[in-house]
Amino acid sequence: MAKKGNRVQVILECTEHKETGKPGTSRYITTKNKKNTPDRMEIKKFNPVLKRMTVHKEIK
Repeated sequence: MAKKGNRVQVILECTEHKETGKPGTSRYITTKNKKNTPDRMEIKKFNPVLKRMTVHKEIK
């Protein structure tokens, strides 16, 4: 059964984590309306490994 509406689940991944060389990744799952936000999301979220707020971008 297909879902109605334009909301889709997206995964947000930290952009600064890879550069530090520390193991693991910081990822969040959220939803967005693809009609209102057709381009990729970019949100500041807390990274527990780095212990600070970092930019998280949507990945495919």
